[in-house]
Amino acid sequence: MERLLEAMEQKLYGQKLNIRLLVAAMLAGGHVLLEGVPGLGKTKMARTLATLAGGEYRRIQFTPDLMPGDITGSVVFNMKENDFTTVRGPVFTNVLLADEINRSGPKTQSALLEAMEERQVTIQGDTHRLPDPFFVIATQNPVEYDGTYPLPEAQLDRFLFKLVLEYPGEEAEKQILREHVPFFEEREQVLAPVMGPERIRELQKQLSQVVAEESLLTYIATLVRKTRDSKRIQLGASPRAGIAVLMAAKAWALLEGRTYVTPDDIKLVARPALRHRLLLTPQAELEGGTSDHIIQETLGSIPVPR
Repeated sequence: MERLLEAMEQKLYGQKLNIRLLVAAMLAGGHVLLEGVPGLGKTKMARTLATLAGGEYRRIQFTPDLMPGDITGSVVFNMKENDFTTVRGPVFTNVLLADEINRSGPKTQSALLEAMEERQVTIQGDTHRLPDPFFVIATQNPVEYDGTYPLPEAQLDRFLFKLVLEYPGEEAEKQILREHVPFFEEREQVLAPVMGPERIRELQKQLSQVVAEESLLTYIATLVRKTRDSKRIQLGASPRAGIAVLMAAKAWALLEGRTYVTPDDIKLVARPALRHRLLLTPQAELEGGTSDHIIQETLGSIPVPR
């Protein structure tokens, strides 16, 4: 895992925390929504991880005319064999990049609901299992709203993390300029995978060996329940959100080389795991409140287990 992280950090500058959270989400078996303005390397981050992790990688460019069958696949008539044949879509892969997912309408977005939650798709009434591991990385642009369709709460809840990419610092930006190579040269520099799907499955199974004490379970449950009681939040975190925080904290502990969860692990993963699951009241939004601020305040109001 350290080799994977080091290789990614050599390709992506100024995003060290987001890189580690992205890998932690893969270990936890969850999916990630990347949000950031154009040019921050969202697509490159997904492509680099997919290449280094091994396995199959597919990219879908979401557009208004994209149909659900373009993602899951469809049944077509094979004239040569005089029979119907199932043509599998790009969702049958290990790492799927859903680029600009909010460019397509709700009908197309919903094609990923079954795949992300149950690791299967239904084509013309027949259920097909997806490859294992299956990891969705979706991207969206937060500043363009023309021709976009906001993801509904049910879709957002399928993502383990929502990672917000910020502008890099000055040193990181100079490093980007220093290391830049034209695209045609970059294509010739083929990255070698540092692991494969089998190794990822082994690491995912190790999460069951990471221990979270009863006091930490109470800490997570209190955090989740307090979001439902806040007058500034219209829709609080669901039980699935609590599971997301727990699994993410275990994956982060595993990345750190530990077999136990600490309160700091929970604090670190709470914002990316909860920020997209909270729906603020109009009054809170008018006052300039954000889900990140509310999560941070809620964490500060809960006694930390010792």
